[in-house]
Amino acid sequence: MSRPRSADPAGSGRKRSAADRLGAAVSAVTAAGPAPRRHSITGRPVVITGAASGIGRALATRLSRLGSPVALADVDEDGLKATAAALPGRVLTRVLDVRDARDQRRFAGEVREWLPAPLAAVFNNAGVALTSTVLDAVPEDDDWLHDIDFRGVVHGTRAFLPILVEQGEGAIVNTSSVFGLLGMPYQSAYCAAKFAVRGFTESLRQELRGTAVRAVTVHPGGVTTNIARNARMRRDPEGLGRTREEMAARFEAMTMTSPEKAAAIIHAGVDRGKARILVGPDAYLFDALARITPTHYHAVLSRVMKRPRRTEAALP
Repeated sequence: MSRPRSADPAGSGRKRSAADRLGAAVSAVTAAGPAPRRHSITGRPVVITGAASGIGRALATRLSRLGSPVALADVDEDGLKATAAALPGRVLTRVLDVRDARDQRRFAGEVREWLPAPLAAVFNNAGVALTSTVLDAVPEDDDWLHDIDFRGVVHGTRAFLPILVEQGEGAIVNTSSVFGLLGMPYQSAYCAAKFAVRGFTESLRQELRGTAVRAVTVHPGGVTTNIARNARMRRDPEGLGRTREEMAARFEAMTMTSPEKAAAIIHAGVDRGKARILVGPDAYLFDALARITPTHYHAVLSRVMKRPRRTEAALP
């Protein structure tokens, strides 16, 4: 016969709910204080894909000037040469289509042979864009974007992760987007790829727990790069008859961050051991809206995005 439970007005003897257990676990983690600062990547070797322009070029320029040997890759050979020619330090360049997993592994092998010191970070940064309604989307265009923006990140991670694991330290830094935080009209393929990068990297981060190898997601907001001008677009999805150039100009008018400023934010975030890096004030807005009103954020954004803003000046 079971014994009657004594009254427990304070509730201290009751079984803890799942929410109670979760709260206790969070409290235990936060009470332990911040994680120890990771090794800085400044002055140490790094790999950067998508280095021919935009954020990739700005990262290469910034880190090279601060003493890092840089291994750079891009499918744009002329742009890659231009980036390398402007750098003061040691440089390895490789014309690379990130869609090719075998070529990514070959590049990783070349970097391993070239490395003057342990590899500090791999920036899987190459990306493209596509503008289309869901109904007008062409499967070949979707595949093109996903092969570069998502599978290119996966291939790069799998190619270079063994080097970092063998070293026992380093960072895989994968570029997602604010469109990996919330969905936007006419960007279904791009959002899907960037959400996938986020999920892939967050899963990897859990697999790497307890090691000194990090998995970092980067979520840039509007950055003044060539991605909009190089995007694929069958026609103006809003039916206004605008050209690619007109739509690119509209995007650029709304950007809030220069590539140089974006590179500085990303560099600082990796140096500080951040697991997730938001780039630009609009990225913080998008992140907040996705949390506060996950099903109604577009009504707010549609009003904010109608106001053009000036791009920030480049850092010295």
